[in-house]
Amino acid sequence: MKNKLGCFTSTGILALLITLFSIVGVAFASGSHMFTAGDLNAQKGDTLGGVNSHAQITDCSACHVAAWETSSMANRCAACHTEIAAQMFDVAKLHGAIVQKSKSLVCRDCHPEHRGATAPLTDLAGNTFPHDVLGFSLAHHQLKAGNEPIVCGDCHGNDITSFVSDSCQNCHSEMNKGFIQEHTSAFGTDCLSCHNGNNKFDHNRASFKLGGKHRDVACKDCHQNNIYKGTPADCYSCHKNNDEHKGEFGTDCGSCHNPSKWDDARFDHNRSNFKLTGAHADVACGDCHKNGQFKGLGTSCLSCHADPPFHAGAFGTDCASCHNTSNWNRASFNLSHTEPRVGEGGSGIDHGGASCRQCHPSNVQEATCTACHDNNNPGGGD
Repeated sequence: MKNKLGCFTSTGILALLITLFSIVGVAFASGSHMFTAGDLNAQKGDTLGGVNSHAQITDCSACHVAAWETSSMANRCAACHTEIAAQMFDVAKLHGAIVQKSKSLVCRDCHPEHRGATAPLTDLAGNTFPHDVLGFSLAHHQLKAGNEPIVCGDCHGNDITSFVSDSCQNCHSEMNKGFIQEHTSAFGTDCLSCHNGNNKFDHNRASFKLGGKHRDVACKDCHQNNIYKGTPADCYSCHKNNDEHKGEFGTDCGSCHNPSKWDDARFDHNRSNFKLTGAHADVACGDCHKNGQFKGLGTSCLSCHADPPFHAGAFGTDCASCHNTSNWNRASFNLSHTEPRVGEGGSGIDHGGASCRQCHPSNVQEATCTACHDNNNPGGGD
């Protein structure tokens, strides 16, 4: 009769037991290497979670999660490394920038473990690290002279957290030694102060930021004869030959002009000694500055507003004592004024609603009552 249990015979079961005992024997003979990936790092640091090194962790579940758990190993890392966890929510910090740039990276991608007691805890695995979040792109830094791959140690030496200051100069000298000698002589050896790893110079890393139309200007238009260091950063040094004002307004071009649209000048009149208020703020520039004359204009009212014949020179030149810039015609006479009275011991007459011209039609030195009252009826009426 055919055995339906297949290998589950006495012989098969015996063979299975022998195999299992052999595996266990080999495991014990080889120590714990079959049950662990290797020793944990024993380098001491700050005390976190009650330990100051990973080697002091005896509970595997402190870092590792079971397949059925909703948590992750990264969550376990963050539970101890709270400072790093806080950085992940701040894009201005290293770990926050990494999280925003590369959603797929997890802690162990850069910080592997079980590699031995003295193995480094930071291993960026070559150029897979999102290097551009640190402000330096590796887009054009893949191969050295001779087409050899660039590795972390070429720029960072034995310490991934530091930068070897002469690594740029040494590497690029192998490609073009003459150019590097000339370049470092002109600009110094602090390459990172100008370059960010891309072929194009990032002008925003310099003291003069490029905005508006300046972004479209060819490098040679400002840096003639390949002179870059010491180029003036003020407007007038480049634009003085095009100054239509002939220096009348000084050299601070930015007080009126902007690089987005040079012709769209907006002079802040409050920077001058004549502030624009009221209706003056709506007056066209040419109404006061005729024939392009800006400098040397008078700032008194009479410089623009001649004393009208109606005043007959009786009030002097202090127009503001009665007038204001909000409404010139709504003048307020604030000098001593005696209201006319009628009859001996007569009562005062209310003239508060009358305008100056009703009583003084020709000039302020002559007054008339008959504009409102006939000669026989000083009190008015029919």
